[in-house]
Amino acid sequence: MNDEASTWRGSGLRFAGHGHYYPRTRVEIAGDGPPGGNAVDAAVIGTLDVRARHVAEQDETVPFMAAQAAGQALAHAGLDSADTDLLILSNWTDRQFVPEHGPQVAHLLGAAGALAFDVCGACTGFVHGVQTAAALLKAHPKWRTAVVVSSEQFSRRVRPGSRGELVVGDAAGAAVLVKGEAGGEDGLLDSLLISDGAARETVTVLPPRGWIRSSRSLVDVAVASHADLTGRVLARAGLKMADIDWVVPHPGTGALHRAVQERLGIPDERFVTNFEQRANTGSASIPIVLSEMARDGRMKPGDLFLTPTVGSGWYYGGLLFRA
Repeated sequence: MNDEASTWRGSGLRFAGHGHYYPRTRVEIAGDGPPGGNAVDAAVIGTLDVRARHVAEQDETVPFMAAQAAGQALAHAGLDSADTDLLILSNWTDRQFVPEHGPQVAHLLGAAGALAFDVCGACTGFVHGVQTAAALLKAHPKWRTAVVVSSEQFSRRVRPGSRGELVVGDAAGAAVLVKGEAGGEDGLLDSLLISDGAARETVTVLPPRGWIRSSRSLVDVAVASHADLTGRVLARAGLKMADIDWVVPHPGTGALHRAVQERLGIPDERFVTNFEQRANTGSASIPIVLSEMARDGRMKPGDLFLTPTVGSGWYYGGLLFRA
């Protein structure tokens, strides 16, 4: 793999809008949760840092939540659904054989002319979707607008009554990626997605029940992956961690956050998750935080973002972009 330069620097690709959707039912969590747990819970979850999470109702399907978030992102970008050339949905928590969810999301949006399809990559799905959208926008001369949306029902992938149930939630997040004139140092600068089959057993979700199962090595593997990803992206861009304004990771667990911050030397004020109030929402984790930051004014023009994430498979990756 050639890691010499950032992939999208000067490409004219940039994020033009952000959106999110949280299910109506919000579950408050008091104290440290139920007693018990096992050695894996202690190693992977540690202390219970989640104070609330959202759980989707039956009518809040993956396509429904995705359409709400995508519509909000298009409105934020000042675009109409008919402007959409490409729609990519990432989801791993409610996959099915056929049909894929993506075309239904485009239909719900009214984006009849868009090519729509699904990607997975577990919790790296948003990075996977953005990287795929960037490649297709650059390859297709007439395409200008892509919607990348991540929609997850993580609450259905944990054993009921387990400690793990308290740290996962449901949500959808979306971003609009547009192609403008090439040149400049703004917009999407880099994307990197790496697969490592040797670590495939670190996290598994297998039939028949489809409940997530993590190994005791999860935090160690994830921290090493974050370090490798961050080192490579920064080196490709000729940057140091001190140059990054905001690090927006996929929030796995509180134990993982603290280990990543310590390993990479990221100050608290530049490390942003909404894990405490939204829990781990799979591939939706990064885009919902970006949307919240865009709405509350924390995301300012020129801010430099790094979004590292890991996912079962084993995958790890991230985006580097300037707002």
